[in-house]
Amino acid sequence: MKDAFGLPQSLLVLGGTSEIALATARRLIARRTRTVWLAGRPSPGLDEAAEQLRGLGAVVRTVAFDALDPAAHEDALGKVFAEGDVDMVLLAFGTLGDQAHDERDPEAAVRVAQTNYTGAVSAGLVCASALQAQGHGSLVVLSSVAGERARRANFIYGSSKAGLDAFAQGLGDALYGTGVHVMVVRPGFVRTRMTAGLPQAPLATTPEAVAAAVELGLRRRAETVWVPGALRVVMSALRHLPRGLFRRLPV
Repeated sequence: MKDAFGLPQSLLVLGGTSEIALATARRLIARRTRTVWLAGRPSPGLDEAAEQLRGLGAVVRTVAFDALDPAAHEDALGKVFAEGDVDMVLLAFGTLGDQAHDERDPEAAVRVAQTNYTGAVSAGLVCASALQAQGHGSLVVLSSVAGERARRANFIYGSSKAGLDAFAQGLGDALYGTGVHVMVVRPGFVRTRMTAGLPQAPLATTPEAVAAAVELGLRRRAETVWVPGALRVVMSALRHLPRGLFRRLPV
């Protein structure tokens, strides 16, 4: 169960090698979290992440999980919930893709969509059902400001995140009053391995800053979290720009 401050004692991470997810896990372990499940494709990176978290004092287990294999989600994630209640699920997997390449390769573009959206719909519904059955818990979904309005520079990624964001909001409405809390996190440009080599964007942030915002959002039982907070105003303005003007912007 969550503590008096709304922080989880047990955590399931979908996307167990995500830098944002691991920064969040480290922060929560420093507060109250004692049990962590890292779900991801079996790899040395997943094992290393588990060892690092164990070094902080948590009991950490790994579970094989592939966003691109929805048929296996219920069985894989069901095993986690069968071990005991999960206070928080952090849906943190995703892929940026390569816009220029993916425009010329529809199969590659579909993989981006399947990872960021289809896989998230499947895993999100499986976890939501399990959380509802236990009667409590939070589902935290890492979305992106890219989903607010698709840009020419990354509309494949942005459209997949738009779908994820809409899905998570609707799921939150569906679960309202059940004891399950859904929180959508919308970071801007985060400096990680995934964005290495890309031009720096205004209001860029870090995995640690996103983790701090997640913690604050949990304490406040927020439904939407922007990182940094100033992006709420920026994206509101961009969302309402006339299309002809928007497409002229260097974004």
